[in-house]
Formats: sequence, structure tokens, C-alpha cells
Amino acid sequence: MKLTMPMQITAADSDARTISGRIVAFNEPANASTGKVIFNKGSIEPKKVFLNLEHTSQRIGKTLSMTMDGDRAINASFKISATTAGNDAIIEAMDGLRDGFSIELAVNDYEMQKDGTMKVLSGELTGVALVSEPAVRSARVSDVAASEDENSESGASETEKPTENEGEKVSDKTVTDAPAEPTVEAAQAPIHANTNTPVFTTRLRSPITTPESYLAHSIKAMRGDLDSRDFVHAANSTTDNPGLIPTRQLTEVVNGLADNVRASIDSISTGALPNAGMVFQIPKITVLPEVAQIDELDPVTPTNMESEFINVDVKSFKGSQVMSVELADRSDPIFLQEALRNLTSQYARATNEYNSGVILTGSTSGSPTYASPISAVNILKWISDGAVSVYANTFRFADAVVVSPAQWGVIMSMSVDGRPIYNALQPSNAAGNAQPRSLRGSINGLDLWVDTALSGTGDGSMYVINRDSYTWYESPTLQLRTNYIEDGSIGILLYGFGATATKIAAGAYNFQAT
Repeated sequence: MKLTMPMQITAADSDARTISGRIVAFNEPANASTGKVIFNKGSIEPKKVFLNLEHTSQRIGKTLSMTMDGDRAINASFKISATTAGNDAIIEAMDGLRDGFSIELAVNDYEMQKDGTMKVLSGELTGVALVSEPAVRSARVSDVAASEDENSESGASETEKPTENEGEKVSDKTVTDAPAEPTVEAAQAPIHANTNTPVFTTRLRSPITTPESYLAHSIKAMRGDLDSRDFVHAANSTTDNPGLIPTRQLTEVVNGLADNVRASIDSISTGALPNAGMVFQIPKITVLPEVAQIDELDPVTPTNMESEFINVDVKSFKGSQVMSVELADRSDPIFLQEALRNLTSQYARATNEYNSGVILTGSTSGSPTYASPISAVNILKWISDGAVSVYANTFRFADAVVVSPAQWGVIMSMSVDGRPIYNALQPSNAAGNAQPRSLRGSINGLDLWVDTALSGTGDGSMYVINRDSYTWYESPTLQLRTNYIEDGSIGILLYGFGATATKIAAGAYNFQAT
């Protein structure tokens, strides 16, 4: 587990190219990337680490010294590299623009308190970052020293000299990387703590804003790009973006593709898939208690209500795309957008076909049978028979008619004396609405869905259904993985989980042809 805990800079000095201050406080509540946290006294030991810029892989300095402030906190001093980023960091710290410390910690042991706060009992310090905003009010950079000719000791006034911390107790638990250089008092006035500092961490803006940008940085991270690794880690760990491990947008693409309506799924009820297990159970009443007219003093024979459990199997649906490293490196980002669009489109098709097969398997076969293709008169009779069958077996009304594309064409062509029945221009006496430009409509008072998983005009080419008799359960997000293949290609795997629960099989009435 990686924890980020920012602490704020308090003072600036401009001579020795060092930045100093408190990096962590013990027994002080704060916010971190994992939520509320508090560090137990002695849970972290001083250790030589690098100073990074805003929790990225860009290193701007390293530990000069690190000391325990009694049992209250850890103070540290960092030597800043003479790079452009290092020079900018010193200036920003002196001006109060980037004046916070944030630790990076590998947690070894912790316990959760009743209010949800994580209490860290033991952890290993892996890095410290210079950040813009702190999560802990008390931890601050106390000194920034940079070499500047105009800030000579002779030019500094007494009020501009940095003040020493009064009453500070420093233990002998000190990690030293190099002897401290002689410090010349700076003209720069101390940057003192802002008591109104908000309790949160500001990080660099992530470039991951779309599924294709997530995929692009996933590939770069897998190949060793540390910045992309941090961006992907941030995208996966934020509570507001659950997504691909993906992002939330990918799930919306799956459920909203205009050219892939999941008719068999959309025509029934849906639910969230349980987060564990490959089988889950739903209780079902099998015997009802009896109520009857009983004359006075006649005995009442009890009938107990009975129930059983429906076992629902969870299925996985997977798709993959293999690309060369040349394609990944040299292609336009729109290629990744198309790859994801097609994978999610095929995912929608596969889940719909599975769900349609389960419904057809459990449905009641229609009787009597009708000639294929069905006539306008017979389709009225068949839908009426289906509605009666559904209600008789479930005590629920039929909600929809799901038909194959071929049956859709038959319905649209139905006419009386050459006048269309289901797509009339002036439907004063129309029996419904079935249009060439829509896979949705109505027929004889029921919703019409055109399902590409069905075919032909014969057996099983359409069914009447009550939406609550079958339920589709689906994981809230799709998963996206990237990996190297032995030949150097890059494999993209997209997968998710779903399950169809047949609650009352007779809630669907299947068409049978002569």
C-alpha cells in the first residue's frame, strides 16, 4: 500500500541550495490518498530517500539529513540538484508557490479504527515529494537555501534573517547523507505557516481523460515509463474514477453503443453483480400458505410457506487485440479509440447472445403453432396467447415482444389492402409502430425489441416476455489489461462478468412454427 502525506513549508533561506522542514507528524489526524490516516508514534524511522516533484518520477534532490523530533515528528533537510527543475523548485518554495512536503510510504502494518481512520503501526519511507498543498497542517518546510548573489549576508536585515525553532528537541536518531555545508544567513525572509492551509493534496494534472488515453499510458507504463505508471496508478486508485480497471466512461460506451442495442438484456430487468464468487443464490417461494373460507368452529388446516434457492452461474466474457510495438508507438491515437470501440461493441454482442440463449432455453413453447412467415391475423392471436400464458404462470403481465430482424421485416410488411398496419403515416387504427429506422417500437400494446441474436421466422424467432421473470446481472466496470507477448507484440485483454437469473422460466412465451 502506498500512502501520500503532504506537509507544508514554513521558511525560506537562499544560500546553500537546501530545503528543510517537517515531513511527517505522529498521532496527528490527516488525509492521504487512502483516506483518513494517523501515524502511530515510532511507526516510521528516518531513512535516506530522494526528493521528488509532486509524486512524479522527476527527482530534484536527496536527503542531506533526517532527524526524529522527539516522539512528535520527523524533520528533514534535502540537497537540491542544480537542474532547471531544482532551481524552479527552490524559487517556488521561497515564493510560497510550492511549499509542501508529502511522504511516500510502504505500509507494513496498520489497523482500522471505528471511524474509518487508518492507524499506521509500521511502515517504510520510500520517498518524499515537494508539493503545492499539504494534507497535514503541522508539517512544514522550515528553510529553503539557494545560492543567490543579491542575497548577501551584509544586505540582510535582522528582521529578514531566519529564526531558529525555539524549544525544539532533536533525538540522536539521525540519518546523514553528507556533512551540512556552512550556511550563510539569507536575505530572504522566512516563509511562515499558513494557518488556513486546506487539508488535501494537489497533484499534477493527469493526461488520462478518455479510455484510449488510459490504454496508451498503460502500454507506456508496462514498458517502463515511470510518469505513465503514476498516471495509471492515480486513475485506478481514485474513488471518483473506478474505471477501466478502467474508467467509468468505458462502461458507458458498452451500455450506450447506438449500433449494438442489447435487446434481450434491455427488455428484462437488470441488477448489479455480487462482487465475489462464480455462483450466487436468489431465494424463491415455491409453496404459498393457504387461505380459504372456513365456517365457524370448523378446523383450519395449516399449510406452511416453502422456499428454495435459485443458483445463478456467473460467466466471464473476454476479447483481445494484439498489436505490434511499431503500431503502438507510431499509430495515431484514434487507432486505440477504434480498438476499444470494437472490443466493447463485441462485448455487448456476446453478452446479449448469451442472455438471449438462456431466455429461449427456459421459455414456454407456444401452442398452437403457426405458419411461417406469420400473418397479421395470426400474430395478434400468438401475442394474445403469449400474454395469457405469461400471466397464468407468473401472475404478472407481459411487457415486451422480442423479435428477430427477419420477423421485424415481416411485421413492417403487414398490410390491409396495401395499407401498412404497423408503420402507417396516419395511424388512426394502427395496431402498433414498427419503423425501418428504429429497432424499438410497439406491437399490440407491448414494447417491440429487435434482437440480432435471434434469426429467421421459424421456431424461436420471437418471444413474449415479462421483464421481471428474468434478470441480467453485470459487473459495474469492464477490466482492461495490457501485456507483452513473447514475439514482442502487445496484447490488450478486455473482460467483464455477467449472469442471467431465470426467476420464473414461464415468464417467456416462445414462438413455434408449423
